[in-house]
Amino acid sequence: MRSEAAQNADFTGIRYAQCWEDADILIEALAIEPGDVCLSIASAGDNALSMLTQNPGKVVALDLSPAQLACLALRVAAYRTLSHSELLTLLGVNQDSSRSNLYQRCRSCLDDQAKHFWDKRPELILRGIGRVGKFEQYFEVFGQKIMPLIHSAKNTDRLFADVPLEIREQFYEKIWNNWRWQSLFRVFFSRFVMGRMGRDPQFFKYVQGSVSDKILARTRYAFTQLKPYENPYLQWILQGTYKTALPHALRAENFEVIRNNLDRLEWHAMPIEQYLQEAGPNSIHRYNLSDIFEYMSEENYHLLLEKLVDAGISGGRLAYWNMLVPRHRPESMASSLHPMTSLAESLFLKDKAFFYSAFIVEALS
Repeated sequence: MRSEAAQNADFTGIRYAQCWEDADILIEALAIEPGDVCLSIASAGDNALSMLTQNPGKVVALDLSPAQLACLALRVAAYRTLSHSELLTLLGVNQDSSRSNLYQRCRSCLDDQAKHFWDKRPELILRGIGRVGKFEQYFEVFGQKIMPLIHSAKNTDRLFADVPLEIREQFYEKIWNNWRWQSLFRVFFSRFVMGRMGRDPQFFKYVQGSVSDKILARTRYAFTQLKPYENPYLQWILQGTYKTALPHALRAENFEVIRNNLDRLEWHAMPIEQYLQEAGPNSIHRYNLSDIFEYMSEENYHLLLEKLVDAGISGGRLAYWNMLVPRHRPESMASSLHPMTSLAESLFLKDKAFFYSAFIVEALS
């Protein structure tokens, strides 16, 4: 089975300089046990690193893009070499002029391919490696160019105040949700603009209906039912950095355990289909599949699910997100894959990466 995404999408540059899935709910969903073998979509590497906090036996991170794996490799080198505050500086969370020096300290821990990638791109190091993906630059345009046309900096600061739910709801309905917000949001997060500036257009191949309307509804939920002052993803999009919250992998309390478990992490540039074939049956306990099923037909999704089950161990789990395309286990696989619907729905209510439409957790029978 060939990878549909590999055939259609462009993977030459850094698409995601950060992981835009909430590792807090991922960790709870997977319930990784010490010694487990885990498979993760790499992306920029954050969530594969978060999985190390659960003391697995091994985490294997896969990606079709050498650029994405270069992001992971540099993160691993930073965890090995830098302090926690220096890691945040290298990523671009802290404003500092020492990033080139920090990279040089990390460089000896990189493989030749990652060295070659980053040595040719010193301007990306200077910006902060968490800022340089196509998706992050798309959000940067929204935060710096579009938001000032909608709300003042004062109103944006008010959005992130630590206030009760009732106050958040009143603020959203009476002040935030004006016609400029609705109109410009729908334009900027339309299928056309997002495809040109944020995601590969091929990633919308199986999307039906209005992209922006679906995301706008979830945004209201994040602004009101969740707490913006606890939401690092929302803060990065609207304020340009993490102000009062960090993603799981970047929190100080997780830094040392990730550093101590780095030797349990490996990564490969290959389609997941190829890795599953090489791994063989009964080899993997836990799967972090990001939102990869968005990018494939329903037929190919079902075929890949069967391969995941074949390579999985009874009692294991799969976790993945739906953004705009509904994907969940077909009835034809009811005997081998069990939806953990109550758990998934309860976790989705806490999902700080608010633009997804569903979170799926399934158990291997």
